[in-house]
Amino acid sequence: MSNAVSSDFCALGIDTSNYTTSAAAVMTDGTCKSEKQLLPVAPGTLGLRQSDAVFSHVKQFADVFSRLRIAEADIRAIGVSSRPRNIDGSYMPCFMYGVSVAETLASALGVPVYRFSHQQGHIAAAVFSSHCEHLLSAPFMCFHASGGTTELLHVNGMENINIAASAGDISVGQLIDRAGVMLGLPFPAGPALEKLAAGGTLPEKPVIKIKDGRCALSGFENKAKTMLEKGVAPENIAFYIIETVALTVKKLCDDYNPDNLPVLFVGGVMSNERIKRILSGNNRFFAEPRFSSDNAAGIAYLALNKYLSAADQ
Repeated sequence: MSNAVSSDFCALGIDTSNYTTSAAAVMTDGTCKSEKQLLPVAPGTLGLRQSDAVFSHVKQFADVFSRLRIAEADIRAIGVSSRPRNIDGSYMPCFMYGVSVAETLASALGVPVYRFSHQQGHIAAAVFSSHCEHLLSAPFMCFHASGGTTELLHVNGMENINIAASAGDISVGQLIDRAGVMLGLPFPAGPALEKLAAGGTLPEKPVIKIKDGRCALSGFENKAKTMLEKGVAPENIAFYIIETVALTVKKLCDDYNPDNLPVLFVGGVMSNERIKRILSGNNRFFAEPRFSSDNAAGIAYLALNKYLSAADQ
């Protein structure tokens, strides 16, 4: 996808997750421009309280939005992430700030607002950035691996997403972040842990256990702590954690995809190059790295598609 905005009309996407403030504009010709900024997290801590996340979005959204440089763009619709997943009861306060901004902008511009889930945005960003629009015409599997989610999803249209397998305790992203902070890395720890692991070797092979479609990951956090106490080199512990994540995701995809459907990998964890190498194969698709982590591009795509569909009716 190009990162330039053409003179054609566009849809605006807004996503205010517990990790990132992001905004994007997608044109009818498929070009996209996106900007984002991580929420500030104090060194040695594991994420933010929701009240702090909301306040951070308040402070940095205007700067993120201004960097889009779309003052002359013809915005016809606005999409926004309003909740983590598209199910009853799914709620997170940080998304409400984005909804407030979207509704305010839409009222000023006289355009419609379309609400989507954060997860729908991740899937859409991966579909379009991997040039795999064909996936939307038939059922496929999607593995969503991020700071708060570890789910293998059966997707039969963006409104019909069901969990086939998942984590039973902490997510793969939480395992990476907790191990990284344990090793003195900044939060979120994914990029720094990947860099550290590049100089390491595997101290022992992780044993992956899955029961009834649920994997347990907290034991690997305890294993990393034990390794550190025994003097195992940090780069080797980092390698162990990344290998654990990759093998867990692979086993879930191998064991809980009985129809051998295509698998699309989404979420920030899927930007890790070693994990991608282990998971790669026929009918395996990945988002561009810049659209793997939290971003508003998928939300903008969904909003544009919904606007165009409404205009055709």
